[in-house]
Amino acid sequence: MNAQPHTVFIDSTAHLREFCAALQDADWLAVDTEFLREKTYYPKFCLLQIACGPQVACIDPLSIDDLEPLAALLFDPAITKVFHAGRQDLEIFYQIWNKLPAPIFDTQIAAPLIGLAEQISYAGLVAEILGVSLGKSHTRTDWSLRPLSEAQLRYAADDVIYLGAAYQALRGKLEALGRLDWLEDDFTALLNPELYDNPPELAWQRIGGVQTLKSRQLAALRALAAWRETTAREQDIPRNWVVRDEALLDLARLSPTTPEELKRIRGLEERALKRYGTALCKTILAGRDQTPPTLEWKARSARRPPEQEALLDLLNAVVRLRAAQHTLNPAILAGRKDLEQLLDEPQESRLLKGWRKTMAGEELAALLQGECQINVSDGQLHIQHYA
Repeated sequence: MNAQPHTVFIDSTAHLREFCAALQDADWLAVDTEFLREKTYYPKFCLLQIACGPQVACIDPLSIDDLEPLAALLFDPAITKVFHAGRQDLEIFYQIWNKLPAPIFDTQIAAPLIGLAEQISYAGLVAEILGVSLGKSHTRTDWSLRPLSEAQLRYAADDVIYLGAAYQALRGKLEALGRLDWLEDDFTALLNPELYDNPPELAWQRIGGVQTLKSRQLAALRALAAWRETTAREQDIPRNWVVRDEALLDLARLSPTTPEELKRIRGLEERALKRYGTALCKTILAGRDQTPPTLEWKARSARRPPEQEALLDLLNAVVRLRAAQHTLNPAILAGRKDLEQLLDEPQESRLLKGWRKTMAGEELAALLQGECQINVSDGQLHIQHYA
C-alpha cells in the first residue's frame, strides 16, 4: 500500500455532518467500532471508524449529541458497508437505531470462498491479502477514556484503512471466481433482526447443561432466565452480575421457595440473596407450574446413536469431496451443525439454499432419500445417481 491517508478525529456534529456529506456518493465504506461491555448489559459505544479511499475518520459518539448525519450514511441503501466479523458492530447499530445498515459485506465470511481460513482474524486477513503485518499494542485499550492518544487513533484507523483495501482485493478475486453472489444468503442472515433481539423468554437456551433438567425444572429455568435477562437490561449490568449461570441451574434444579432454602444454593452470592431473594422465590413458584418448553431443542445436544454418527460421517465425506473439487474450505460449505440440521430440520437447512444447495445440498438430500449411492473406484470417492 501507499502512504497511509490522514485520519481526522471527529467530536462535533458540525464536523460529522461535513465528513458524512463528503462520503454521500461513495460506493462502499469500511466500518468498525470500538466498545466496552465488561461492566454493562448493553455494549458502550466508544468509537466509530470509517474509511473510503483517502477519507478516514475516527468518530467520537461520546461527545456528539446528534448522530443523524452518520445514520443517513450508514443506512443509505446505495452504499455497501464493509465489516470484518461485523456481528457485534451490527448489534450496536441495532441497539441505537433499531435497524440494520443494509447492504453489507463481511470480509471474514467472504475470505473462505477464496481458500482462506474460516473465521480468519482481521490481522490474518490483512497479512494474507495485503502482505501487511499489524501490531497488537492497543488491543486492551479502554476506549471510553479521553483524550485518546495519537497512537490509539492510528491503531483504530488501521482497522478500516486496511479493511477497505482488503475488501477491494477480496471482491476482485471473488468476481474472477464467479463466487461473489454466493455470499448473498450469508449476508442476508447477518441482517436478520432476530439475531439481535434476545427475547427474555428464550434466554434459557443460552445456558449450558439444560439437558440434565426434568420438565418442571426446565419450566423454572425458563422463568428464571427470563427474569435475569429483564433485570440485567433494566439495570444495564452483565447477566452474571445478577445471578451466574451455574447458580441459575441449581435454582431450577432444587426450586427453593424460602430465603432459608436459597442459602443452600452454591454460587448464589450474599449480595444476590439480599437484593434478589424475594424475586427469585416468586419467579420459581410462578415458573415451575407453567407448561415446560418443548424438549426438541435440548434433544439436539444429546449424544446421537452410532448409526446416526456414521451417517453424519458419510455426509461429511461428500462435503469434503465437493469442497475439494471447488478448492474450497469444507467448513464454509457445511459444518457438523449444518449436517445435523439437514437430518433434523431439513426445511431450515442452509444446505438446501443458494450456492450450497447447488454444490452439495441437493446431492446430500438425494443420498438421504436413497436416490443415489457412494462408490469407491481407483481410490476415489464417486457418487452415482440412480436413473
